[in-house]
Amino acid sequence: MRAMLLNKPAPAEESPLESADVPVPEPRDNEILIKVTVCGACHTDLDEVEGRLPTKLPVIPGHQVVGTVAGRGANAEKFKEGDRVGVTWLYSSCGRCKFCTRGNENLCDQALWTGKDADGGYAEYMVIGQKFAHRIPDRFSDSQAAPLLCAGVIGYRALKLAEVTDGQIVGLIGFGASAHIVIQVLKYKFPNSPVFVFTRGAEHREFAKSLGADWTGQGTAEPPHKMDRAIDFTPVGEVIPPAMENLDKGGRLVINAIRKVNPVPEMDYVEHLWLEKEIKSTANVSTQDAAEFLELAAEIPILPNVQEFDLQKANEALLAIKNSTIRAAAVLKVAD
Repeated sequence: MRAMLLNKPAPAEESPLESADVPVPEPRDNEILIKVTVCGACHTDLDEVEGRLPTKLPVIPGHQVVGTVAGRGANAEKFKEGDRVGVTWLYSSCGRCKFCTRGNENLCDQALWTGKDADGGYAEYMVIGQKFAHRIPDRFSDSQAAPLLCAGVIGYRALKLAEVTDGQIVGLIGFGASAHIVIQVLKYKFPNSPVFVFTRGAEHREFAKSLGADWTGQGTAEPPHKMDRAIDFTPVGEVIPPAMENLDKGGRLVINAIRKVNPVPEMDYVEHLWLEKEIKSTANVSTQDAAEFLELAAEIPILPNVQEFDLQKANEALLAIKNSTIRAAAVLKVAD
């Protein structure tokens, strides 16, 4: 099968992904074989190919996978062949630890991550345990569904951790693939909550306004009012201190990132953290997050903005993500 393979991390400018012909994987017990139609590309993929996020090598990246069931291993009865399914960042978990038994597989010490610890969707086929695949609602095309499986699901988890109540002022710091989905959820679930968007690009600010942002400004700008909640979607550490300054008393900042490319600067306790302000991280996603979010996304409905690339142009997609020239979400077309 055709695949884009990472053999050695390198800067995106050096096109580290190589086109390869590799064997089609065989599904084992309780696994399904997926014929991939599209796979989203995101900043986590960029972190992998550039070496900030260690992976098994060689590896086929990609964790926003949409396709159809093409084969089933023994005891794989959840889906039938031809069913349309999606795969998230969570590839597997132990199912037995204290985190798994309370629905937080995202914190499992033995969890494996799609496209990092196991081959992902930058290929014509992939396998995964049936428990960790999800039905795709009919109302979404394959390309629309792909960013829902990472940008959407992880954004939904960050929003849950923020514990927003209707009427609170919510800030979104950075406005890419995840934030442009989260703002649609906010406007649906919390119609009386003003949304402030911080992003450096004028085009991104206009896009945010078109999706209902009540105020937009540069990443370190001072908003018209202190915020009750904020979610940071950026890969950089320097946005954290001004975000904390812009929080109201008792406010909470949720950081929606696996890695920061540079450190969070030193902060002053009184200026940034006192008066019961909080910082909370978002770690990965659970199967429950995906199930809840896909149902909600179809109900709203969420309309992701996507830019499509052929699978062979995966390096170009990652470079565009690195240079912030993608307006919303990048999607690789694997099959017609």
